[in-house]
Amino acid sequence: MVFTTPLKSNSIKIMLLGSGELGKEVVMEAARLGIETVAVDSYPHAPAHLVANTAHVVNMKDREALLEVIRRERPSFILPEIEALSIEALEDAEKEGFHVIPNAEAVKKTMNRKNIRDFAAKELGLLTSRYRFVKSLEELQAAAGEIGIPCVVKPVMSSSGHGQSIIRSEAELNRAWEHAKEARGDASELIVEEFIPFDYEITLLTARTEKETVFCEPIGHHQEDGDYVLSWQPMAMTEATLQKARHMAKTITDGLGGRGIFGVEFFIQGEEVYFSEVSPRPHDTGMVTLITQSQSEFALHVRAVLGLPLDFVFYGPGASAAFKSRQEASVPVLDVPDTAFAKNSFIRVFGKPVSHVGRRMAVALVFDEVEKAKNRAEEIVSLMNG
Repeated sequence: MVFTTPLKSNSIKIMLLGSGELGKEVVMEAARLGIETVAVDSYPHAPAHLVANTAHVVNMKDREALLEVIRRERPSFILPEIEALSIEALEDAEKEGFHVIPNAEAVKKTMNRKNIRDFAAKELGLLTSRYRFVKSLEELQAAAGEIGIPCVVKPVMSSSGHGQSIIRSEAELNRAWEHAKEARGDASELIVEEFIPFDYEITLLTARTEKETVFCEPIGHHQEDGDYVLSWQPMAMTEATLQKARHMAKTITDGLGGRGIFGVEFFIQGEEVYFSEVSPRPHDTGMVTLITQSQSEFALHVRAVLGLPLDFVFYGPGASAAFKSRQEASVPVLDVPDTAFAKNSFIRVFGKPVSHVGRRMAVALVFDEVEKAKNRAEEIVSLMNG
């Protein structure tokens, strides 16, 4: 492949639509290859804005505003990094010849739980939990009665666990209906899922080009209110179960098509593997790959976008723990203990311009045996303030 220099008339240019902490890492990996980067988000000074060659602030759900910035910048590749954006703008851009990663149809399917669940279960035949879609409290009550309690309620469009609830009694259905309105996206329709008493859940990072598909070691993770707080790699699992998950991940990513890295989530119950969700972009649980692999998920994403070989070395086990702000601040300050800078420990501060209670502001990374790494990462986060 021929590489270019940023800000030249022949520059290879990547545009990120969504510029959070994951996008920031993508920008830095692209910069290492001399790729020009444009970071777009709905608020100023987003993390990727701080490191990109060019930054724009637009209403991400405004079709014309998004199209205008795409037409103005004329990127070689468009990388949607969030769900809350205008899919119509992506479809229009693709029709105009712009290269959307992985493609506009895949983004459309995965940004909406109804689309991707029906695609996975009905079209591809993947095993999933039982599910129903509802648009009213009455329909929610009926679906919970049919599927059974406990069950899980999620908006069809949301991210980072916003608007998600686990229902353990009928009395909690009203609260779940109201809580769903906190979604980052469309809360007009909800998915009600059978609660699978899984042994553990994994993210299987799956990188693909037109020529090859590679898998990272499985990532175990722990969530609170649907949002990741701890992840580790590798997750111990039998070879047969891992192969089953890899087969399902390849099936879903082949079905979606295109290039890039996909975060495919599964529930594991004994030797059974249930498909949960897929994101056509780097995954938050995959931040652990910043220390466990020679090519992180972000580097693999950039390589896949460019059609480069996807070879990498897995260095060894590690863990990541998210630090979430404990305060509201327009001038955030993070107090990080010196122990976070030990020889096998790292901290990544995202540089978000404003902190809110519960907002992810940094991640602790530890390279060690899995249990030791998990404990150490959690300890570092517990000693942080901000």
